[in-house]
Amino acid sequence: MICKIVRLKQLIQRWRRRIPPSGSLAVYVGNERRRFVIPTRFINLPVFVSLLNKAEEEFGFQTNGGLVLPCDFGFFKMLLSILERDERRFGSLDLDDFTEMFSDLAVVST
Repeated sequence: MICKIVRLKQLIQRWRRRIPPSGSLAVYVGNERRRFVIPTRFINLPVFVSLLNKAEEEFGFQTNGGLVLPCDFGFFKMLLSILERDERRFGSLDLDDFTEMFSDLAVVST
């Protein structure tokens, strides 16, 4: 009986970790569908508007599971790093601007 209680408690803890904190949302990126939790305010940035438009074109509105962004994992990781460091400076850039910026680093958006 104690083993079942411990397993149930572990299951609940894993389930709670999957729920993004308030003011954020989970997105899935790349072919491997890597999960990122991002601030909801990022959704209004031009780069995310572009990524959402690409997601609509590629997947439509009918998707199974979470919000999937058609973007390379490495590109998205660098994008988040830059926005988290200085959102005010880079928040007005669109997808093409970031693609050009990252082209020097050999990271390509899909």
